[in-house]
Amino acid sequence: MTQTIAADKITLYDLEQQFQLQQSFAPDFFPEWQRGLPALTTAEQERLQRVKAIAANLERRSVLENTVKLAIVAPLLDLAGLFLPPFYVSTEDAVEIEAIDGDLAVRGRIDILVIKERLWVLVIESKRAEFSLKVGIPQVLSDMLAAPTQDLPLYGLVTNGTDFLFTKLLRQKTPYYAKSKQFVLGQNDDLEQVLQILKRLAALVV
Repeated sequence: MTQTIAADKITLYDLEQQFQLQQSFAPDFFPEWQRGLPALTTAEQERLQRVKAIAANLERRSVLENTVKLAIVAPLLDLAGLFLPPFYVSTEDAVEIEAIDGDLAVRGRIDILVIKERLWVLVIESKRAEFSLKVGIPQVLSDMLAAPTQDLPLYGLVTNGTDFLFTKLLRQKTPYYAKSKQFVLGQNDDLEQVLQILKRLAALVV
């Protein structure tokens, strides 16, 4: 009998057991986030500097999660061209999540933005900025495993607005996935790299 797992409860262990999903650590499995990245234009760099300034201002206050998503994530998707055809964005499949931090239960949600069926962007919202991206990784991989495309690489991005992590999935007889490093807003040129990777993945999936 097939076991049904609630979307907000799924773990990497569940995916490993049900789909034989395995993680690849081969350096050549996920080169798309490291090599062949497009150069950013002066206008794009200036826009990112403005996004960084907005983020720094928001950090000084207690703001709603939607404000962070609007101020940080939306400009990245716009600059990468993901709001224009042939891409589309859907936020209808939001799921509630909960994580235990010591004795405190932290509740949040994942907004699932499905983009052209080969690229997923999951935005994790919570009352605390340090809400770990790891709660979104099993969700994005489960959605990728359920995608209709069988013979092409699939890509995902999990973010809480300040931290960003990319994933890649190849669904063969045994499905394999890999993760990028975690990028952090305000650290070195991480935000610039996030935009470069988004633009590269967008070009690959078209």
